[in-house]
Amino acid sequence: MKKSFKNIGALIFWLAVWALAAYFAGSELIFPGPLAVLKTLAVLVKTGGFWISALLSLARIFGGFALGLICGTLLAAASEKWEIVGALLSPFMRVVRSTPVASFIILALLWIGRAYVPLFISALMVAPVIFGTVCASVKATDPGLLETAEAYRFSGARKLKFIYIPSAYPAWRASAITAMGLAWKSGVAAEVLCQPKTSIGTELYYSKLYLETPSLFAWTAVVIILSFLLERGFSLLAGERRRP
Repeated sequence: MKKSFKNIGALIFWLAVWALAAYFAGSELIFPGPLAVLKTLAVLVKTGGFWISALLSLARIFGGFALGLICGTLLAAASEKWEIVGALLSPFMRVVRSTPVASFIILALLWIGRAYVPLFISALMVAPVIFGTVCASVKATDPGLLETAEAYRFSGARKLKFIYIPSAYPAWRASAITAMGLAWKSGVAAEVLCQPKTSIGTELYYSKLYLETPSLFAWTAVVIILSFLLERGFSLLAGERRRP
């Protein structure tokens, strides 16, 4: 209860700061207030286009997240199993993590259809995060457990099931939750640049183009809300527990 009151108080404080900033800005074109954004959002949610854009963006970005999660995990497992795979993949993953996402978006526009760019970019941003986490977790496995497994002549499958997966899972889960937010932000950025026919990113672009600032803020609020819901939903599915 005390934590809930603190969260509500913090929310009210920042809404007040927002309203005050909008008041001093003096124009909705420059900086709209919370009420103007809420009114715009209320109008948007009554339209079919809003829900179609939101659902298609969710499908693209969550699909890319799932693809990156699977690929990053499997590639990490392969690199730990075969040293040559790790030697080949590690430089590539470092390059992907160091390169600005805008560069990949522009390149992807040359390689694939614009409708698939957000999915590709989301997967590309997630895979290196998961890859690095899984590799580090496997390397940090308790040597005592491995010695015990050798003493009892565990097969590779039993080592994987009883030692490697339990050891790596907490870090994998935490990095996956972080990667979800990264996938969502990079996916929406890809939509803004490549402008698929129906998407949140396209709506953000047109709001900026036509100087509809309250609409721009409203769509940004949608991005934030959906990002929170996705991260929270995945946390629950992955078995995360709230701290008391």
